[in-house]
Amino acid sequence: MSEHFVERARFMCSLGGAVGTVTALPGAIPILHSASGCAGNFAWTQNGGSGLQVGGYCGSLTVPSSNMQENEVVFGGEERLREQIASTLKVMDGELYVVLTGCVPEMIGDDIFAVVNEFRDEGAPIIGAITGGFRGNSYWGYDLVLQALVKDFLERGLPKVKGKVNLWGIVPYMDPFWRGNLEGIRRLLELLGLEVNSFFTADDSLEAIRRAGEAELNIVVSDIYGQEAARQFQERHGTPYLTLPLPVGPSASEEFLRLVAAKLALDESMVQGVIDREKSRYYKILEPLTDCYNDIDLQRYAVVVGDGNYAVALSRFLADDLGWLPELTVCTDQVKEEEKVALAGRVEKLASGYKTKLVFETDASEVLGHLNRHWPRSRGEKFYNAFSPAFVVGSSLERELALQLGAPHLSVSFPVANRAVLDRGYTGFSGGLRLAEDLFSAVVANR
Repeated sequence: MSEHFVERARFMCSLGGAVGTVTALPGAIPILHSASGCAGNFAWTQNGGSGLQVGGYCGSLTVPSSNMQENEVVFGGEERLREQIASTLKVMDGELYVVLTGCVPEMIGDDIFAVVNEFRDEGAPIIGAITGGFRGNSYWGYDLVLQALVKDFLERGLPKVKGKVNLWGIVPYMDPFWRGNLEGIRRLLELLGLEVNSFFTADDSLEAIRRAGEAELNIVVSDIYGQEAARQFQERHGTPYLTLPLPVGPSASEEFLRLVAAKLALDESMVQGVIDREKSRYYKILEPLTDCYNDIDLQRYAVVVGDGNYAVALSRFLADDLGWLPELTVCTDQVKEEEKVALAGRVEKLASGYKTKLVFETDASEVLGHLNRHWPRSRGEKFYNAFSPAFVVGSSLERELALQLGAPHLSVSFPVANRAVLDRGYTGFSGGLRLAEDLFSAVVANR
């Protein structure tokens, strides 16, 4: 992995991720305490990477901001923040206001919580989070917002409610399919009779989020995103958490349901009935396509490039459910050693027995090099086994790689600049059908 630089970054700074996360919360309004220009940079990055999803009420270029200038840098920006909060509360209609810090106020030492607490003491629904861009990338900004909610917004001391769970691990906008993916997993859990608080969907509310401490379990569908917030939730509210991979397709969804059911001690016969019913539906819908799959040979070698959630989930779906051959899996996140171990463990024992080569690489231009080393393009053999027919599943940045390989391409992981995304998602049994549909469509598009 390229250790000292990131080429064609696939994320924003932590403030950008925090703004997107707050914007996705129902009824929440971010208030930026940052230099002018930050919001514009986030908006156009998000527009170019999140499937055209940008804007909304008090989001994008309309986000309230202190827009710090030289005067605030010299004399401090707390008074400017106080003024901005007061005007935002007066003009903007929200149920929760979240002050987020940029790099400048953190470097000069502004105490945002002293200002925020003044308004909280007056009854304003406002909290703050320290999210300076140098603290990490946008995925970490998501975690920081969740931590702030856990610390200052959720009610404490609530009795646990049997069958109530919280769902974390999918980062709004950084996963361009976040709405559909959350709804897909929500549906899986509801099949088990659970009450699901997914925080960011159209079916969620701030009141339900405020009472999230009632949950008997937090489910984090990521080995990386939301982990620290889940740990703090457990410390403050006594709710354990279960870490699972993103469930894409029937194999991963079945395992997901069984592991959640086992953790909550649900009735095994009920769980088996749900799985049998959903698998039957999945294969009945897929069955009419099988003749074409065989007759026109829709099987493909594949290169999968994605973040910590998608790299593993997509490779597993291709190998275990679609019968494709994902030779190379590239995780583009900057990950810690323990996170590498966790992600590698997800693909070491695929149900199909297929072995994929997993690498961690932040430099998009190096993906072809990894493929050439894994699958040399000239072996000096009499019958050369070409990497064909091939397919590239990744982001919009992998279009060049697909052209070099002469392969079709589908953008799934951030940035997605060549698709418009509303509520499409790839999780669950139905999500697997949508993904198969999109992959096969890309294969036959130029026939």
